Amino acid sequence: MITVGKTVPFDVSRIRSDFPILHRKVNGKDLIYFDNGATSQKPQVVIDAITEYYTNNNANIHRGVHYLSQLATTQYENARTIIQNYINAPLSQEILFTKGTTDAINLVANSLGELFSSGDEIMISAMEHHSNIVPWQMLCERKGLVLKVIPINEAGELIMSEFDNLFSPKTKLVSITHISNTLGTINPIEEIIAKTHAIGAYVMIDGAQSIQHIKVDVQALDCDFFAFSGHKVFGPTGVGILYGKKEILDKMPPYQGGGDMIAKVTFEKTTYNELPHKFEAGTPNISGGICLGTAITYLAELDLDAIHAHESELAHYAEEKLLQFDGVRIIGTAKNKTSVVSFIVNGIHPFDLGTLLDKQGIAVRTGHHCTQPLMDFYQIPGTVRASFAFYNTKEEIDVFIHAMERSLNMLR
Repeated sequence: MITVGKTVPFDVSRIRSDFPILHRKVNGKDLIYFDNGATSQKPQVVIDAITEYYTNNNANIHRGVHYLSQLATTQYENARTIIQNYINAPLSQEILFTKGTTDAINLVANSLGELFSSGDEIMISAMEHHSNIVPWQMLCERKGLVLKVIPINEAGELIMSEFDNLFSPKTKLVSITHISNTLGTINPIEEIIAKTHAIGAYVMIDGAQSIQHIKVDVQALDCDFFAFSGHKVFGPTGVGILYGKKEILDKMPPYQGGGDMIAKVTFEKTTYNELPHKFEAGTPNISGGICLGTAITYLAELDLDAIHAHESELAHYAEEKLLQFDGVRIIGTAKNKTSVVSFIVNGIHPFDLGTLLDKQGIAVRTGHHCTQPLMDFYQIPGTVRASFAFYNTKEEIDVFIHAMERSLNMLR
């Protein structure tokens, strides 16, 4: 087990020993887990933290004077500070606990969106997850706004000249994925942020696929909002983070009403709490927040540059091996990409291939990956997606390639 607080050299074998699920069998085969883009596995230290909270520390937070309530409150707020430091946010009040990236984007759409007027414009890209499309469509329908879409090329890269042309005096916000969950493309968000700020608009970054792979410094990026999910960063499900600049969050009306987000309630008028509580109505996912802090602490002990290099090497290796098969087409060939390999095989439905791989103990994702407009662009129904984490190995890819050969022989 990695010792908390110490820097540990990147060692795949040692890391794998921290993840108990990696040592189980599926259909009589050793599990090979290549579905990290959907959810990551959890190290034992996170599993232990969940058990510890419910065994010894379970209580509601912020409102109790008794020992357990104060202990749980301290642990929860300490987790907020851990996350603040990890992404280099200036203030802990700028770290809002949410249910996940989807919830965070909906919060911004419903709260910041109240400050926009009919005719104002929101910009997204053609590679967005549905969670970064639908909330803005709903806002546009509700407020009479206009949604604009940055196009991509065949490699799965943003066409930045078209991005420049989409700006207008009515542009109010650009909301864009940092890394595509389907293509693996790493978008040039530094350039996007600078250009968007130059016209006085806000920028929202969907970091669900980035924070677990590359370093994120929200002050260096100067983004206005950054969101990510706990379950994709080796933490629990049902919890996530929205970072927002304090001066913007202060302007935004509360998204939900209830307990803990209020300062005073009368039947005549309610006044709202200060940040971050103004946006955290009701009893939160306390164990989720605490254990997300544990997961981030675990990740902070590792060398993210080494992780990114390892994962990129895995993706390149897998692509080379896959292209040896007749009829394989890689979907997403951007020059700057991370550890996602999406592919199709001519004449074979992704679901059929994914099912046969599962029979051999290999977990991949098949389908449209909540990016249906992207599938329409490529004129395909879906892909097989292998998405890697730092605990995956080339040896696992070799087994995967052998399973691919067996599967294709059965399907052709």
